[in-house]
Amino acid sequence: MTAAERREQLIAIARTIFADHGVDATTVEEIAAKASVSKPVVYEHFGGKEGLYAVVVDREVQTLLGMMRDALTPGPPRLVLQQAAIALLSYIEQHSEGFRILVRDSPVGTPMGSYVSIISDIAHRVEDILGAEFKARGYDAKLAPMYAQMLVGMVGTTGQWWLNTRKPAKDVVAAHLVNLAWNGLSDLERKPQLIPEADEGA
Repeated sequence: MTAAERREQLIAIARTIFADHGVDATTVEEIAAKASVSKPVVYEHFGGKEGLYAVVVDREVQTLLGMMRDALTPGPPRLVLQQAAIALLSYIEQHSEGFRILVRDSPVGTPMGSYVSIISDIAHRVEDILGAEFKARGYDAKLAPMYAQMLVGMVGTTGQWWLNTRKPAKDVVAAHLVNLAWNGLSDLERKPQLIPEADEGA
């Protein structure tokens, strides 16, 4: 096994262990044993558990943010909210171990990367879209950042719940999220459905 292959092996093994036990309960000994290597090999590649954990978290952050960036395209606010909800739920569906790592622990020695900071980053991206919509409708655009935090926070919290339940289906959860955010409790649709991506009349 080359050094690069060994590094990837250690990252994959550590990712699973961190997801199962959390960073505090994980030891270098456990990671090394699963990889059938000695502890010094882990230290050689990452300097220790914290360095390995930082690499794992950084990869998950980049994956989630990449999925969000790809999903959030200019369009009507309801469609943007729908895109954000589906992107986050898709990440949870496809990268469950990574999501468990992000929501369980705060990264060691890094200012960015925690789930809260990721949600804040996504909310910041939604601010401009909401701000433009607020202006067009005669609302105070200065309130857009607050609404962005509320909307994205609602999606993020629901994602944490859905991680373990996985019911109802992803599209159903996304439709109900958008329904609540868009219509409010006073005007909920009885059977909400996602709008087609091409529908600009949202």
